[in-house]
Amino acid sequence: MPPTAPNLLPHLALLTAMAFWGSTFVVLRIALTTLSPLQTMAGRMLVACIVFLPLWPRLWRELKTHGHLGTLTLMALCEPCLFFLFETNALRLTTASQAGMITSMLPLLVAVTAFATLREHAGLRMWLGFLLAVCGVTWLTLTAVPDEKAANPLLGNILEGVAMCCAAGYTVLARHLSAQYSALCITAVQAFVGMVFFCLLAATIPESAALVSLGRTFPAWAPWACLLYLGGIVTFAGYGLYNFGVKRLNAGRAAAYTNLIPVFALLFGIALLDEKLLPAQYGGAALIVLGVLLSQWRGKAAANPAS
Repeated sequence: MPPTAPNLLPHLALLTAMAFWGSTFVVLRIALTTLSPLQTMAGRMLVACIVFLPLWPRLWRELKTHGHLGTLTLMALCEPCLFFLFETNALRLTTASQAGMITSMLPLLVAVTAFATLREHAGLRMWLGFLLAVCGVTWLTLTAVPDEKAANPLLGNILEGVAMCCAAGYTVLARHLSAQYSALCITAVQAFVGMVFFCLLAATIPESAALVSLGRTFPAWAPWACLLYLGGIVTFAGYGLYNFGVKRLNAGRAAAYTNLIPVFALLFGIALLDEKLLPAQYGGAALIVLGVLLSQWRGKAAANPAS
């Protein structure tokens, strides 16, 4: 059933978050034309922490009241730490459009994780959809070929797939923690742990000097503007809106909105970076979409009793 007026807000929040996240693939690749992956992520998390600075006294009181610091840390390690580590390196090697298509796997991975940990219902259609989507991702990845915009799409797509596994763990943990913590507090913990994680890595681990080439020239200020956008808008507003939606919906229903990320990523990639899928890759993309639709057909029917 379509959402009623009192329940519309979390759906609008999730839709807006998906638009922000869909733009991330393009914005990250622009930032990576000048900055290394660890510099990009450390800068992004630092900006987010600065945005949260006026709210920290209130958020600290919330943390002391509810505890669960171990679970919060594990959630933040899943995302943003490991998720961004894999995804940022993936976007050095593959296109924004291909990486965006890989994100179609997230709702299915969340459903599998929620079935294993939260005992949320998972039927035959979900498992069949999962299998089809995995086949589609494999097809999309194996038919990719290196070019000036994607140095190693095979490895890049694999890294993006690993990032999606981390995102699935984060979504289930965030759903569990949202019973006690506000969406704002969960997002702030992610920003703080992510800042510490990436600043330590950037200070201790040497990185390759190779930068991303997009076949076009951007203004010198563009990568720095991308950092401000990633930290101030995508991290602060995007995760805040997503955590708000997860708090009011179950993990599977909230994750279903990530089906829109590949659409936004493809549109932004085409419009801003002149990207496109190879003809052979459209079959894999269609198989991913078919698998997701099959799983969500079951999910919509099963979601009503829980809503």
